Amino acid sequence: MRWPALLAAAAATLLQACATPTPAPPAPLPVLPPQPSMPAAVVAEPLAAPPVAPPHAAVRFDPPHVVIPPRGAIKTVDATGPRADLWARIRKGFRMPELKSKLVRQYVAYYKARPEYLQRAFERSRRYLYHIVTEIEQRGMPTELALLPMVESAFNPMAYSRAHASGLWQFIPATGRRFDLEQSWWYDERRDIVDSTSAALDYLQSLYEMHGDWHLALASYNWGEGAVSRAIARNRKAGKPTTYAKLRMPRETRGYVPKLQALKNIIRDPAAFGIELEPIPDEPYFVQVEQAPDMDLQLAAELAEMPPEEFLALNPGFSRPLIRASESARLVLPAEKLPVFYENLAEREGTSLVSWRVYRPKRGEKLGSIARRFGLSIAELKRVNGIPPRSSRIPKVLVVPTGAQAHEAVKLPVMYAPPIPAQGRVAFVHRVKKGDTLTRIARRYRVSVASLKRWNRAGSHLRVGQKIFIRKNVF
Repeated sequence: MRWPALLAAAAATLLQACATPTPAPPAPLPVLPPQPSMPAAVVAEPLAAPPVAPPHAAVRFDPPHVVIPPRGAIKTVDATGPRADLWARIRKGFRMPELKSKLVRQYVAYYKARPEYLQRAFERSRRYLYHIVTEIEQRGMPTELALLPMVESAFNPMAYSRAHASGLWQFIPATGRRFDLEQSWWYDERRDIVDSTSAALDYLQSLYEMHGDWHLALASYNWGEGAVSRAIARNRKAGKPTTYAKLRMPRETRGYVPKLQALKNIIRDPAAFGIELEPIPDEPYFVQVEQAPDMDLQLAAELAEMPPEEFLALNPGFSRPLIRASESARLVLPAEKLPVFYENLAEREGTSLVSWRVYRPKRGEKLGSIARRFGLSIAELKRVNGIPPRSSRIPKVLVVPTGAQAHEAVKLPVMYAPPIPAQGRVAFVHRVKKGDTLTRIARRYRVSVASLKRWNRAGSHLRVGQKIFIRKNVF
C-alpha cells in the first residue's frame, strides 16, 4: 500500500476518536490595541539573512508526521449527547488566592460594560484554550493562568505592543530568546501557539518558585523579576509588608492582577454579571503536523480547505508567504481538517508546492525596479517582506513571486510586518530643566527611555525648555 493511503487511514482513525465537529471558524483576527505587556527591553538586533534557497521545481516529500495529543487528551465523544464544557474544567482548577480590592471592582465593571469585547476575545480563545489548559494541568499549575492571554493580548496571537512584545503571551524579544523562542526572518516562535505557551508556563513556573506567591509571580511577569525583587527589598528594609498589594509599582503592574481577578470572577459566574459565556467543547481543537514539505502558505490553507485567516490564526508564527520546513517546527490544523489535508497533499505529489523564491537584490537595485520586475506594487513587495511602509531600506534577502498563485498571497491579512502600535494619549508634558536627562525623566514617570525617544523623536541630548511628551495607554 502506498503511503498516502496509509496516511488517509491513520487520519480517519484519529478523526473517529475525535468525532465532535470543530466549532464554526470565528471572524478574521483584528489587530487589537496594544495590551499591557512585559516591560520593554533591548530590542533584538536584525537577524542575519538566511542562505539563498534554490528555486523549487517538482517537489517530492516524505509522509508528514502527526503529533497526537497526550494519552487521554482525545476522547470518544457522543456528538448527539451533552458535551463537557471546558469552562467548567477551568473553574474547577482555580487555586490562586482571591484578591478583593477597589481595582478589581473597577475592572469587573469595565468588562461588564463591554460584552462585545469579551465575546470577541472568548470566541478567539476557542482555538487555544484546550491546549493551554491541558499544559497547565500537566504542570500542576492553577488554571487561572489560562486566562492570562486575555489580559495580555485578548487571545489575539498577532497582538504587538510598543515594547515590541508579540503573541498570545506577549514576549518581548529578549525574554523570548531567554526561553528559546527563535525569532528569524522566516518565523517568530513568540507567536507560535505551542512554543509560546510552553515558554510562558516555564517562565511563570520559575517566577513562582522564586517568590512562592502567584500574585508576585504575575507582577514579575509583567514588570520583570528584578524590579519586583527590588520593590520587595525596599519594603523589607522599611519594615513594610512585602505582599503584592503593598508594593510600590507602576500603574500597569498595579492593575495587572486585578484584571486577571476580574476575569476570574466573571468566568466563575458569568450570569451574575449579565455575560453570556458560550460553552467550549472539552476536547482538542487542533493537532500538530510535523515534517510537512516546503509550500506556499496560501496553498497550505487550500489543502486543508480552510480560509487563510483561520489557517493563520492557528499558524501565526509564519512571517513570509512561503513556508520552509527547515525554519518552522510544525503546522497546526483543526483535527477535523486532517484527512482532507492529507488527501489533497497526496494528490500534489511530484508537483510544485511553491510559487515564491528567495531573491538577493544586486548592488544599486531599487525596490521599485524589483517590484516591477516581479509584477508587484512596491507596497505589496514591502508587505510580504516585512519592510515598514515608509522605509526605503532594501534587505539582503527578499521573497518574490515566480507564478500566478503567489499573487493571491498578497491579499492575505497583514501578518508579515507587525502593526505599528498606537501612540496612546498624552498623559503629561514635561518641560526640560537644567540637569534633566532622559533617564531621569523616564524614572520619574515610570516609562522606558526608548519610549521617550520614540514618542518625542528625541536623541540623547536635551535642551532646557524643551517639551517632552509622556504617553499612556488607554485601558
